[in-house]
Amino acid sequence: MKRCGLSRSLPHYVCVSSSVLILAGCAIGPDFHRPAAPVTSYVQGGLPKSSGGRAGAQSAQDGDQLFRPGADIPADWWRLFHYPELDQLLKRVLARNPSLEAAKQSLYAAQQDKLASESALYPSVSGYFNPARFKTSRAYSNVPKASSWLYNMHTAQLNISYSPDLWGGVRRQVEAAAAEREAQKYQLEAAWLTLTSSAVDAAISYAMVREEIAVTNVLISQQEGVLHSMEMQQKLGNVSMADLAQQQTLLAQTRATLPILRQTLDALHDEIAALANDPPDQPTPEFELARFTLPAELPVSLPAQLINQRPDIKTAEAYYHVACAHVGVAIANRLPNVQLGFSPGFAAATIAQMAAPGFGQWELAAMLSQPLFDGFELQHQETGARRRYDEAAAQYRSTISTAVEDVADSLNAVHNDSEMLIQTENAAQAATRSAGISQAQLRLGDVSRVTMLNAQQAELQAKLALAQAQGARLSDTVGLFQSLGGGWWNRVDDPANQRKAGGKQKAQQKG
Repeated sequence: MKRCGLSRSLPHYVCVSSSVLILAGCAIGPDFHRPAAPVTSYVQGGLPKSSGGRAGAQSAQDGDQLFRPGADIPADWWRLFHYPELDQLLKRVLARNPSLEAAKQSLYAAQQDKLASESALYPSVSGYFNPARFKTSRAYSNVPKASSWLYNMHTAQLNISYSPDLWGGVRRQVEAAAAEREAQKYQLEAAWLTLTSSAVDAAISYAMVREEIAVTNVLISQQEGVLHSMEMQQKLGNVSMADLAQQQTLLAQTRATLPILRQTLDALHDEIAALANDPPDQPTPEFELARFTLPAELPVSLPAQLINQRPDIKTAEAYYHVACAHVGVAIANRLPNVQLGFSPGFAAATIAQMAAPGFGQWELAAMLSQPLFDGFELQHQETGARRRYDEAAAQYRSTISTAVEDVADSLNAVHNDSEMLIQTENAAQAATRSAGISQAQLRLGDVSRVTMLNAQQAELQAKLALAQAQGARLSDTVGLFQSLGGGWWNRVDDPANQRKAGGKQKAQQKG
């Protein structure tokens, strides 16, 4: 009969157990699905084949650059400029920059937070030992003239508690912590990309300002020579005081540009030192524009690849995932919760008695709790979580739009500044020829001093514009690499993906 009774009740237990397992295997709330990649083009009419630079380049900065759609970006993309001192600077910056180190520590902390959140999936076990001595009132002692009102009690006990994750709220919290860790990972990649791009840009700007200072010094020397010649001729009565004053004004104006350029150069020196965590008295490499080699080919990721390569997009996606998981947490908090507890232990007058039979004790309990009324706090928390989920979705779409815009702007800058550099070179060459002709004509008496001064001023502006155009062309290439993500996914020293980095290093050692 007992066996039959057990058999009849067995399906009931199986159903209950199966229900608990099914509930424990699912997680309430929306499941996160990665949004689809954008279907778009960066440039109206399609991507051109090249930047449109000068064929048969006259310098290392005015050549034509070919666009390679879908080509991969190397992690150390700055090596494409073929400047050894720049490579050394980037090594020092990446090894010593405190902002990058702070981002690494944030990632490690997020990893620990994720592991800590997983602890709620397991039972909690704690133990305590409580030796105590008690004295009770003699008036209430059961044994007259005895010392039973004085006694010792040694209690040792384990407290084991477990909350089954019936609705998946804990697993949603773990999911959110894992997504937070992913967000910190991509913020580290963003810091790495910003740092490398800023260092290369600062080096190019440093070289450009040095070139502007060099051009200004040459022109000052030329203008001083002209002024000296005019002073000699003025003494002979061949030059008027008005013409001499104009030349002096031009020389003073040219000299006045030097302090501004030197101030800019000093600021760039300080920026480079700060990026490398060097003291301000650390010398900066003497970067020169002519030594930078413009990359002949430029990889251009497709829009579908961009969502996997831009750290800001990956960060926005991770926070989108966090918001999705928090909706499930908020829903689970409104549902019934089960708490299981088991507390085995011993209670004896002496420690030795704990090993003897009869002094053991235990407690087994289960508790079901259900929020009934909390001033609608949990309901408002769920509504807020859903609104933050919608907000994260909008932020993700906005980040993608901004990223596509950045790439489009970079491609347009590469193309337009390439054309501008060609025209600026033509203008500089024409201005140099015009200034030379004007000086020759002045010696022959065919032109006035004012004409010659205007030609010199035009030459100054053209040469300075040329240095700026060369620097802009190099900076445009940096901007394109940055807007495409900078190739961080090809790094072998990436602390955000140590398993991948270790595998590549082992493969290189075997090779």
